[in-house]
Amino acid sequence: MHCCRTYAAQRRAAAATCQSKRPAKRPLSAERRRALELLASSRHGVNEEMLVHGHGFSRRMLAVLVRVGLAASERAVMMAGNKPVEVIRVRIADAGLRAIES
Repeated sequence: MHCCRTYAAQRRAAAATCQSKRPAKRPLSAERRRALELLASSRHGVNEEMLVHGHGFSRRMLAVLVRVGLAASERAVMMAGNKPVEVIRVRIADAGLRAIES
């Protein structure tokens, strides 16, 4: 047990050191904040096509939100009549909620 506590203490110290070296977070742009607020208002996420065509967000900006951990995306297959259609749903992540609250 002693070695586990020592290892855990070392990990915490290393994490604290890494966190202190991180650059300050940049504030969200108005467009990213608007996208995150829209995602926050939808419990199950929003269809990517709706975000792009209906709200005017770029796929690149949405991809950045996912890549930095502010949003998450998942593929799903839905039925349109008798035809299966693949869609991508984007939802806000916990980090995204914290970002719009600050």
